Amino acid sequence: MARHFKNTDPADLGDMQDRGYMQEALVEASTAARLGEVPVGAVVVKDGEIIGRGHNLRETSNDPTTHAEMIAIRQAAAALGSWRLIDCTLYVTLEPCVMCMGAIILARVPTLVYGCRDPRVGAVGSIYDFSQDERFNHRVAVTEGVLGQQCSDMLSSFFRQLRAEKKRRKQRTIENNQENPGE
Repeated sequence: MARHFKNTDPADLGDMQDRGYMQEALVEASTAARLGEVPVGAVVVKDGEIIGRGHNLRETSNDPTTHAEMIAIRQAAAALGSWRLIDCTLYVTLEPCVMCMGAIILARVPTLVYGCRDPRVGAVGSIYDFSQDERFNHRVAVTEGVLGQQCSDMLSSFFRQLRAEKKRRKQRTIENNQENPGE
């Protein structure tokens, strides 16, 4: 399903498009959250059309490489019939990790737009910056912070709920042990 975002004011065109496509990435992130996955979503866009979509599936698939970016990149490469994603833009709700930045560089994605930083494993400025590393044969233009608060809020809410559920399970275990001390 291709989505196009158009705006009549040329001065606002880039920002409006970035927000629209990031909103699509947030839809993917919501899908991940419903599956109990960390809510990260991504879309790959070429010529105003979404050609790849992805959301985290690491827990569901038991595959550590099924990050949102990796899935979206694979779909986009299949749609183009080429591993080179030249003239494409990747939108992702969370700053990519080392693995995903490696794939972005190897796929020759020229432009990355992400929502919020990942201070633990981010590879676009938080702990590393692979996007402009001169040792690689490809550079990536980066726009940071598009719908950043929404992206951050979704992640924070997910982890807050996860911690609350863990606390409830622990409390139930304690109560069960008190009711049945000899078992």
